[in-house]
Amino acid sequence: MSPPPFELFYDEHREEIYGFLVRRLGSQRAEDAFQETFLKALRAYPKLRHGEHLRAWAYTIASRVAIDEHRRPRADAELPELESLDGRPAFAQLEHLADALPPTERAAVVLRYGYDLDYTDIGAALGSNATAARQAASSGIRRLRKKESS
Repeated sequence: MSPPPFELFYDEHREEIYGFLVRRLGSQRAEDAFQETFLKALRAYPKLRHGEHLRAWAYTIASRVAIDEHRRPRADAELPELESLDGRPAFAQLEHLADALPPTERAAVVLRYGYDLDYTDIGAALGSNATAARQAASSGIRRLRKKESS
């Protein structure tokens, strides 16, 4: 069974794939991921040997695009400016403390406690995930506490 024309494949799967991407990425990021998904599908379509499991194939492409999107740092994420008692931004108050930390831990600590970002946003900024961001911030804080007590 050969694959149907690409236009038919697209018409049959576009709404479902778009909905999947909105659930995974949110509506703003889903637009670009949707276009990327079907662009990749279009490029690979002529190489398909048969038309079986096209829905699963489209979901596989969309899933990989969504994963890549989560790994990619978000350029549109703006860091909030937090007020401080001495007039310096909150992140500047952490500079001298965090300088001795390894780069990932330093970034996680500054983004969490200096900018008050949640771990999902920190993970995106670091090119990882919320769990890794939480671990990096926690390790950095433990290292700072150990340094302070010695």
